[in-house]
Amino acid sequence: MWLDVPFAEKEAAKKAGARWDPDEMRWWVTSSKAEHVQKWLPADPLPETFPGEDRQFGEGLFVDLVPQSSWFTNARTCIAQTDWQRVRRVVIFRAGKRCEVCQRRAEPAVRLWLEVHERWAYDDAERVQALRRLICLCSACHLSTHYGFARVTGREEEAREHLAKIRREQGLELASHVGAAMDLWQMRSRYSWALDLRILTEAGVELRTPPPGTKIYRPKPPVTPKPAERPARRRLWQRLLGSA
Repeated sequence: MWLDVPFAEKEAAKKAGARWDPDEMRWWVTSSKAEHVQKWLPADPLPETFPGEDRQFGEGLFVDLVPQSSWFTNARTCIAQTDWQRVRRVVIFRAGKRCEVCQRRAEPAVRLWLEVHERWAYDDAERVQALRRLICLCSACHLSTHYGFARVTGREEEAREHLAKIRREQGLELASHVGAAMDLWQMRSRYSWALDLRILTEAGVELRTPPPGTKIYRPKPPVTPKPAERPARRRLWQRLLGSA
């Protein structure tokens, strides 16, 4: 039977008899040991496409920088670790265990992994950062996507070479793409953004207490208009009030 085990509890799961299946990316245990792993029994499966998700949004490889004001606040930090693992499995498996940009599979021997990247849409008027898609990227494409991170960690050359290869751009053309992304990042970093995570919550994923300073967007419920009062009834009330 399958289990949902948080990474922080994997050693406890091992002691309880659970084993890791690398192909399925899940922990499992024989039914004879079920009584020892009740706390890790899996939740209901998630849909292959999340409610409201646009699987065509943000196609291809491009520099996709999160505003500095939103650093350390994302979908992963706002949900339970076990729920993120469930989300991660859905995204990687529906992509056929391949990067959705370059089509490479994970290659542990060369430290190439598959990762889940969040594609956000920004409402500049309302200052809402809405999760629109979850995409499976290999670690090379993911590094190029987070070009700013590559720069501050001394891996800019690696990120630029991969970006040039996949986008088939060089020189001024590539520099223009990176520069435009940096300009957009600087502009968005001036503001504080509220995270719209409804594609997850509407799939049944619960939000946990987010990191300090994180704002979660919760749309106001629609106002139900009052039914129109019938003219005859209104006239009756007017006559009664007039005679009082």
